Amino acid sequence: MTLVNLKSQESGQTDHLLMQLPREDLNLITELVLQSGSLKGLAESYGVSYPTIRGRVDKVIDRLRKLVDGTPSDPLTDLLAALVERGELTITGARAVRDLARSATTSTEEN
Repeated sequence: MTLVNLKSQESGQTDHLLMQLPREDLNLITELVLQSGSLKGLAESYGVSYPTIRGRVDKVIDRLRKLVDGTPSDPLTDLLAALVERGELTITGARAVRDLARSATTSTEEN
């Protein structure tokens, strides 16, 4: 039995952990398999550079590891990361939004 199956059975989940990933992550994984695991081929099929696709794959791996470990993901961080990946938000802008949200949460909790 694999770690993924073991964790799924322990938590009582009926779906595979991969099904908890966003659709865009599943599409990336599917294309990676169709490219026989070649990041170079994956980058070409997405029309991006190798470092860009490497970064996207690393983020998918990180999200999957969190699912396997049972670590809850932060929806705001995931959304900001997706916006930065798509070029809809700068890293600086994402950090500013994240920091503002954290400070708002902290000040709310203190009151």
